[in-house]
Amino acid sequence: MIELEGLTKRFGAKTAVDHLSFQVRPGVVTGFLGPNGAGKSTTMRMMLDLDNPTSGTVRIDGKHYRELPEPLKYIGALLDAKSMHGGRTAYNNLLCLAQSNRIPERRVAEVLDLVGLTAVAKKKSKGFSLGMGQRLGIASALLGDPEILMFDEPVNGLDPEGILWIRNLMKGLASEGRTIFVSSHLMSEMALTAQHLVVIGQGRLLADLSMADFIQQNSRSYVRLRSPQQERLKDVLHEAGISAVSVPATGALEIDGVESERLGELAAQHQIVLHELSPQRASLEEAFMRMTADSVEYHAHAPGAPGAVGSADNPARPADVPAWGAGFEAKRKGGE
Repeated sequence: MIELEGLTKRFGAKTAVDHLSFQVRPGVVTGFLGPNGAGKSTTMRMMLDLDNPTSGTVRIDGKHYRELPEPLKYIGALLDAKSMHGGRTAYNNLLCLAQSNRIPERRVAEVLDLVGLTAVAKKKSKGFSLGMGQRLGIASALLGDPEILMFDEPVNGLDPEGILWIRNLMKGLASEGRTIFVSSHLMSEMALTAQHLVVIGQGRLLADLSMADFIQQNSRSYVRLRSPQQERLKDVLHEAGISAVSVPATGALEIDGVESERLGELAAQHQIVLHELSPQRASLEEAFMRMTADSVEYHAHAPGAPGAVGSADNPARPADVPAWGAGFEAKRKGGE
């Protein structure tokens, strides 16, 4: 188990992590989410004693990371795949880590095979693609066969086969009772992988609950109905005390708080033809955007939107000059 208690980190006047407390439990994949600048990377670095907290504490199985005698046997982490020594081969990068933690050399070949890098084991890592470097970083995390694994953006650079592989790997390790803690900005991938979520914003804890509960509490679920007998359907719903909202763009009715089974039975009872009866549930992305809307540090704007460069409230560039042509336009007006 990983336990954070009152964890705080300040960089001068900037508070990156603000009294953060939560536990990462074994047996499930715990997703760690937050907007850019929320403090996720700083938090993970403090877990591994790469940054010292201003206050508060992190314990791994009851100990600080620096107190673990052979840390790779307790916790494996991938925070930056580029941290490998480029002048060493994949095999030698892992061998150095193994020797420093008294891990048998045979384990190096095992993890290289597990991540699919056996064929390039004797090649220097500086020539690796982003995806190959990511696989080598994952191999280093798995090297000590630890009970706890931490991954920061583990699918970065992986092809579809690699993404499926790492997803199934994390689920499989969690099913063995291990503690899996993973941070990612890919909501669609997190929705397929994590069972529990820890969400932070501006360094503070926003949520610590199951994936299902997070989506339910931070999104709207409804049933969509379409029928060629729409007006009659509205009357039947009204008589049953059910409120429906018409959506002119789709020609559908949207109904909150009523099970789709009841609506289908009601339509059948009155012999109303339905062309659509579909429960609509929000995605993790929608729920995440709703919860973190007030915690986003960097807001981008669509071209022409308020705040966009070249818009009426930010005329830094003439509205008719595309971004890629702004430099040319300046030179032309300057006579160059």
